[in-house]
Amino acid sequence: MTDTAGVPLEPKATYGPGTGASPTGEGVVRRRHRWLRGVAFTTAVLVLGAGGAGWAAYQKLNGNITKDTDAAAELARYDRERPTPLVHDAQNILLIGSDTRAGENSRYGRDPGTQRSDTTILLHLAADRQSATAVSIPRDLMVDVPGCRRPDGSRTRAQFAQFNSAFEVGGTACTIRTVEKLTRIRVDHHMVVDFAGFKDMVDAVDGVEVCLKAPIDDADAHVRLAPGPQTLDGEQALGYVRARKSLGNGSDTERMDRQQEFLGALVNKVQSNDVLLNPSKLYPVLDAATSSLTTDPALASLRGLYELVRGMRGIPTERVQFLTVPRQSYTYDANRDELVEPAAEQLFTRLRTDSPVAVVPERPEKPREPGPSQEQASRGGPGRADRAGQPDAPSPTPSAAPTFRGNTAAETACG
Repeated sequence: MTDTAGVPLEPKATYGPGTGASPTGEGVVRRRHRWLRGVAFTTAVLVLGAGGAGWAAYQKLNGNITKDTDAAAELARYDRERPTPLVHDAQNILLIGSDTRAGENSRYGRDPGTQRSDTTILLHLAADRQSATAVSIPRDLMVDVPGCRRPDGSRTRAQFAQFNSAFEVGGTACTIRTVEKLTRIRVDHHMVVDFAGFKDMVDAVDGVEVCLKAPIDDADAHVRLAPGPQTLDGEQALGYVRARKSLGNGSDTERMDRQQEFLGALVNKVQSNDVLLNPSKLYPVLDAATSSLTTDPALASLRGLYELVRGMRGIPTERVQFLTVPRQSYTYDANRDELVEPAAEQLFTRLRTDSPVAVVPERPEKPREPGPSQEQASRGGPGRADRAGQPDAPSPTPSAAPTFRGNTAAETACG
């Protein structure tokens, strides 16, 4: 099947069972948006398109992606200790926001030789491709970090430390091994996105709308915004998702909430017909996205990315879920986190076995009877004001399946 210009359109799905493929047509488009449908469609055209300008664009975008061969080699050395996938066709992708201060990003902080990962999300794609669950892992979570290879070839000792120290000392491979040790979930793919690429993506879609309850003035994050509905450009958006100390109670909890809400709004904006049907807007989005990516070798091409996203086109935004791993203040340091058990293991088990994960919005605070959760919160002290309530854990439900605090891509801050 081709379009009017003779360019092949989307081929028959070959990803295997559970691709989530659904009949196309005006009725389906009108009923609900499909998550990342535009990226899948456009990539298909580029991958299958004939020569000329189409081939040049394909080559350009394909060459933008950086292949992470070092991480692949390091992970291969430890393959025997890595978890075994339990469900065929389910996929787990680790998304890492690179906070490196090198090059253009040096204006955002000191230590230009240091790489950091203030944002880490484990994205689980269900085997039937009917849902996607994005789980944020706090940078301050205390975890067992295995011995890892440093950039200079030396190796660290295994240690109990902050989660984001894994990326700082051992890069992507160390982070993946730490996540797998923590969750016993096999990481199938990974993507690292840097500052500059994030900004360019937001600018390419002409900004993303958010709603601010209070003004923001954060010199460290380079952002100053008035309250109310705001359409953020790339620089403002970067400041918005990075800001912490000057917003709300200054916690990393609120920053992760903002990051999740913003990603949901970005997904909706990329899906909009104004972007999908406008080549002059769509190509810059793809160019910015691919230019900012460092991925495992299997994803380091347009075809590799296409094979990943083609099955996701059938996931409605209300089934794209965002949540944070259940955690509370660390017993010995109020400025660090620890897992809430058995809640965290319940979540990891459901992801490992590809069982449904249900999220419910954060409930407004109301007076509560004294109980264990308040005693746990009181240990946090003034260093972590976000702990002045119940730890992030499943909400009680009549059924055996727990529900976790979170939101979906269909729930926008302005909705």
